Amino acid sequence: MKTKILLPILLIIGLIFSVIGFVKYKTLIPAPDVTFTTITGKKIELLNLIGNPVIVTFWATDCASCIKEVPHLIELYKQFHSQGLEIIAVAMYYDPPNHVVEMTKAKQIPYHVALDLRAKHASAFGQVELTPTTFLISATGDIILQKTGEFNFANIKQQLENLLQG
Repeated sequence: MKTKILLPILLIIGLIFSVIGFVKYKTLIPAPDVTFTTITGKKIELLNLIGNPVIVTFWATDCASCIKEVPHLIELYKQFHSQGLEIIAVAMYYDPPNHVVEMTKAKQIPYHVALDLRAKHASAFGQVELTPTTFLISATGDIILQKTGEFNFANIKQQLENLLQG
């Protein structure tokens, strides 16, 4: 009888320690080697931005949560761009380019806006299908945050402050 109780307890304890170990020591994933083309025709090689933190956010003009995040992204850009932050908003392949250009102008987006007409960038970042999906990339070029759905503004702001201080 004691063996029947002891075995599940040991398995649960082992599982808990495995999860703690994974969370504590998970490996960082390097950002993919991609080149974005902005709506103004500028080419931006992501690997050339190593040395600065970068936010890459996948969005669509018909995504209410994406549009809700735009003011937060603008605020982050205005606060941290002078310290090196770059933001690249990548419009999903299904988003008509003219809608992207119109929305960028209407919202007065100051950061880079790129098109992903063949979904190559979404694929390079791990098959991004849902919007918004946001990646925070450290100055070393590692993805340190991936968030599908609206990001927590206070959390990402704190992470940026930490990245830019150290």
